[in-house]
Parts: sequence; C-alpha cells; structure tokens
Amino acid sequence: MKLKIAVLPGDGIGPEITQQSVKVLKAVADRFDHHFQFEDALVGAAAIDLLDNPLPEATLELCKKSDAVLFGAIGHPKYDNNPDAKVRPEQGLLKLRKGLGLFANIRPVKAYDKLIEQSPLKADRIAGADMVIYRELTGGIYFGDKFTAEDGQSATDICTYSVEEISRMAHLAFKAAQQRSKKLTLVDKANVLETSRLWRKTVTKIGEEYPDMALDFLFVDNAAMQMILNPTQFDVILTENMFGDILSDEASVIGGSIGLLASASVGKENAMFEPIHGSYPQATGKGIANPVASILSAAMLLEHFGLVEEAEAVKKAVELSIKLNVCTIDINKDNHYTTEKVGDFLEGLISEVDNISINNENLNLGQMTII
Repeated sequence: MKLKIAVLPGDGIGPEITQQSVKVLKAVADRFDHHFQFEDALVGAAAIDLLDNPLPEATLELCKKSDAVLFGAIGHPKYDNNPDAKVRPEQGLLKLRKGLGLFANIRPVKAYDKLIEQSPLKADRIAGADMVIYRELTGGIYFGDKFTAEDGQSATDICTYSVEEISRMAHLAFKAAQQRSKKLTLVDKANVLETSRLWRKTVTKIGEEYPDMALDFLFVDNAAMQMILNPTQFDVILTENMFGDILSDEASVIGGSIGLLASASVGKENAMFEPIHGSYPQATGKGIANPVASILSAAMLLEHFGLVEEAEAVKKAVELSIKLNVCTIDINKDNHYTTEKVGDFLEGLISEVDNISINNENLNLGQMTII
C-alpha cells in the first residue's frame, strides 16, 4: 500500500514524539512491503512564531492532499499564560478539525496489567478496563458563537447541535460497539441542557436500528464518578464535544499515564491521528516524553486503512516494551529510558519480529539484542 502522510509535529514535545512514530511507521513499511511518504508542515505556536498564523494555508492544503495526518501536540506557555492573546495555537487545531471535516474523535482507553499499580485507582477497580470514547468534535460549545460584553463584565458561549451532527456520530459508535461487547453508553446532561435532550432523543431513535445492542444513559457528572468507581462497566461511550474532552482526559488515569492514550479524528474524507496529551513544554528536549501515545496513534492510522496485521504488530511491540519495563520516566521511575531509546526499541521489535531478548547494557548504548 502507498500512503502519503502529513506530519504536523507542532509544539513542545510534539516533534520528539512524532519522530518516534515516523520511525515506527517506516519499520512497518519495510517489514510489510508498503510505501509511506512523509511530509512535515507547521502548526500551532511554531507556525505563529514564523507566520503569525496557527494554521498556515499551506499546512491545511497539504493535509487535504494527504491520505492521513499524523499530529504531535499544540500549545505554548507564552500563549497559555496570556489571556489577552488574540492568536492562539489551539485555534490552529480547531481550524484544522473544521477544515478537514473531522467530526468524530475516537479514544481507546485500556488498563495494561503491568501498569495497574501505576494508576492512582485501586487495582481491583481498573483491572480489565477496556473502553473506547466516541467524542463529537466539530460542534457544541467549542464551535458556537462567542462574545464578551463591551464592558467586559460578562461573556457568552453558545452550544448548538443538529440532528445530523448527532446522527453521524451515533451510527459510528453503534457500529463500533457491535464489534466489541454490544454495549453503548450515551453521556449527556439531559436534565438541564436542551442540546443534551436532543442528543438523547436522537440516539434513542437510532438505537432502534441496532436491536442487538444494549443502550444506556448517564448524566455527565455521574459518568465522571462511575469512571473512577467502576470503569470496567463501560465499553463504548458516546458523547458531545466538551464532555468527551473532559472524560477522556479523566480516563487517562486508568492506564497509569496520559502518555499511553492515542486517538483518531475522522471525517468523511480525511483522518488525523494524535496522542491526547498536550505539548508538555516543561519536558521539551529532555528526552523524558513518552512516545507511546503517538506510536499507538500511528497504529490507529494503520487500522484506519485496513492494515490490521501491521497495527497489531505495533500494539504487540508496545505491550512487550511495557512488560519488559522499556519505558520512559512516567512509567518506569527507577530504570527509565529516553524518548528516543523507547522509539528505537519499538522500531527494532517491529523490524526483527518474534523472539527477542533484552540486554540492558546494549539498550543503554541504543542497541537491540535479537535472538
């Protein structure tokens, strides 16, 4: 298969982690006889600094002409800490989602057995947790009209949803749940919000088209609590933009590190793959950023194009690296490896296949030992 992949490293640790993902994808291409073409482009604070635009037109055009987008991270303290900034890095990401028509965000959350003790939650609560969050991405309060009163004493953000926006998300989530445990949970705030009542009414009606599915409902405040008390009850969660943003970040504690959570953002014609974590500017250039979320996002990219065996090779490599403690400091505080060395290790696993042993001295030298 031939794929053209636009790489948008972005800000902070974005360039470091996407470098490892590209490395892994190249290993996949070599092993499975594919051809992946990569082209970098500016976005976020990096683009503002050079072009005063968080999403240059050339970047958007490259993404539209590519088969997929591999995204790093976005954000910088000089904008985060300035409430008066008119141009912000995050505007580039929102514009990119809108420009590519990426209406659905898909975020898998899994508790790895080896890392259960890493989580602040009790082991017996999270063991076996395995869910996917389907978050609507281009509607709701993030994209509604916004304005501040002339006197600066009040501000308004409008939340709007249409039946069409809800329906296309619902069908995606139902179809995903059919391939898993046939259970879908809609998270809303239908006791207060008109938009949530429209979500519940629309999803209930669409649910009649999937008679083999179990559909239940939770208010978002209860869902946030249940995710901590009993995360194994969830299989596929469907929700609107802001609720999905909050819940998926909360869910990161289940896996023990936000550096493990990947995501895909898809539309009718385009798809983008990115870790859910931020730009983590404090870690930039220190080699401590976890590249696994970005690498698992690359695995989702492969799955998107039907390259299931290739994606499984990446996921199995990640699972083995975690099992063998070849991890960055957020997971392995006592004997950790750098961002680059974790990437090297995963690249080696994918390139060489099957029987692998580890020689710590060789790993420290940036080498692999394959049997």
